[in-house]
Amino acid sequence: MDHFFTVKTVDEVLGLVADFPVLPAETVSLARASGRVLAEDVLAGEDVPQFDRSTMDGYAVRARDTFGANESLPALFTVVGEIVMGREPSCEVGPGRTALIWTGGMMPPGANAVVPVEYARRVDESTVELARPVAPYEYVIRRGEDVRRGDMLLPKGRRLRPQDMGLLAALGRESLLATRRPRVAVISTGNEVVPVGSEPGPGQVRDVNTYTLGALVELFGAESVSLGLVRDEPDDIHSAVSQAMQTADVVAISGGSSVGVRDYTVEVFRGFEGSKILVHGVSVSPGKPTIMARVGDKSLWGLPGHTVSAMITADLFLRPLLLRLSGESESRPVWGRTVRAVMSRNVPSVHGRQDYIRVRIEAGPDSGLTAHPVLGKSGLISTMVRADGLVCIPLNDEGMPKGAEVEVRLFD
Repeated sequence: MDHFFTVKTVDEVLGLVADFPVLPAETVSLARASGRVLAEDVLAGEDVPQFDRSTMDGYAVRARDTFGANESLPALFTVVGEIVMGREPSCEVGPGRTALIWTGGMMPPGANAVVPVEYARRVDESTVELARPVAPYEYVIRRGEDVRRGDMLLPKGRRLRPQDMGLLAALGRESLLATRRPRVAVISTGNEVVPVGSEPGPGQVRDVNTYTLGALVELFGAESVSLGLVRDEPDDIHSAVSQAMQTADVVAISGGSSVGVRDYTVEVFRGFEGSKILVHGVSVSPGKPTIMARVGDKSLWGLPGHTVSAMITADLFLRPLLLRLSGESESRPVWGRTVRAVMSRNVPSVHGRQDYIRVRIEAGPDSGLTAHPVLGKSGLISTMVRADGLVCIPLNDEGMPKGAEVEVRLFD
């Protein structure tokens, strides 16, 4: 069995992750496109809006006719009609003429501004006083002001946000090309692990990793498929991985990745035809006993059984892998949101490994942020619940001193 004499650095593992190809594209309806990654550039096929429209309830006028109008000396206008919402105006605005218009209404011919209704006083059915001057196109959104036909709007590799969905709807896009969502099969191993609904007996624990890893996979924009619990037996693990590889792009097994007589994961991975063991140990804490194999374009991962280690290694390696498979643009930070903070205490580290420290963020009296280490063993899920993010102690540092400014990778 391989031992940890040739552990890889985090950067070396990420280099291997970058070698996997982007998944193929598929046509997706707009209603199901939120969170998907575009596999095409989106250009505007039309102007948005397609007509000049009012942004206020008020009176459509020629701006020049309101010059000098005020409360003491309002301008007098003849009302020639009312703009019906959703229809082309049936009236035209000329000198000294106006039309009542509602927010979103189409500006009538001749008008180029709107006087808000609060500055208007009706004299009679056909006359109104307007007590405020307006500039040309004040309170008006002009045709194409939002989007011009031919504009490059959304680049290939963009993960669609709610506002992007709104823009696509405004353009009338009912479908689009998006990269297929990666499918990740999540397998939890261990003879001591029992289902969540079971009452653990002596020496047993409930299955946590199926749920934490599955939730992380969904958070990363992929599709999680749980294959449930598998006993620490080579045949059982091989059968589960074989089943997973039929439909999944990524297989993630938690447990069975460290050196020990009952840790079969690496041997199972090695047994598949064409398999290459690319990683068996990473110079990182927590998460050193991480395994990665490649079978064609599928990746197989053996993650640590301790839940904190499994979550941190999934964040370190599965997140960038899934972004890669999705074709997401590199312009988006792989690690999500970060903030700067000051360490509240000294934190020791071992030279030659990259340490990830759980921290809780607290705002200080000077409006700065303080990072408080959340200490605890890698099997304690509550430490992740209390933490707001992670601080990385670099590979060749021997710790992080109190008062050091650090970058905190916030949990999503």
